[in-house]
Amino acid sequence: MTETDKGTLFLDKIGELALQIQVKLLRVLQEGEFFRLGSTKNQKVDVRVVVATNKNLNEEIKKGNFRKDLFYRLNMNSIHLPPLRERRDDIPLLAYHFLRKFCEVNNKKNRENFRRCDENP
Repeated sequence: MTETDKGTLFLDKIGELALQIQVKLLRVLQEGEFFRLGSTKNQKVDVRVVVATNKNLNEEIKKGNFRKDLFYRLNMNSIHLPPLRERRDDIPLLAYHFLRKFCEVNNKKNRENFRRCDENP
């Protein structure tokens, strides 16, 4: 049994995965089994896979850099999150959130007179 069995595996930057590794990942997703490095014995695994990328995988498929069959296997539910540069209104909210977290972790008082960036002077 592997450490990820019955758990969740998060793979970041999936769009940069080499084609040879994509084939192996596809096999794991389809068959639910893999070979450990240096082993000749199949390992069974039941795992939920969550992936992230900053690339447009449809474009990568057209360029031949990403396997179409792997894309369809992974693309059950997708969430498009625009980059922060396209959501500038979120920056003050995020800054305030992390300031509060910093104060909490470091036992600092969150001063009531601290003016939030999105408030009028």
